[in-house]
Amino acid sequence: MKSIFSFLIFAALIYACSSSNAETRATSSISDKAEDGEKIYKTYCVTCHGVNGDMGGSGAFDLTKSQLTLEERIKIISEGRNMMTPFKELLSKEKIKAVAEYIETLRTDQ
Repeated sequence: MKSIFSFLIFAALIYACSSSNAETRATSSISDKAEDGEKIYKTYCVTCHGVNGDMGGSGAFDLTKSQLTLEERIKIISEGRNMMTPFKELLSKEKIKAVAEYIETLRTDQ
């Protein structure tokens, strides 16, 4: 009897947590992407580009001055450039796009 009661409480909690509306889930998904882009950037890019994108370690481009389009940033992250490592074998296309979108927030001339 206790196990059935526990199961019902557990099921009710799952239902209550998962019954958020589609708009909330879409907003959450967008913020998760931005957060993921920042997290991935801080994991792989901060060593050369710095936290704010302007460190220039190992000849890294100053991302605060970047005028590249989203597609151009995705291509460079995927294929690399000059001394930069290509990330297409390490990160999924979605993660590369998330990083490229995050880099846009580092620009100082927006």
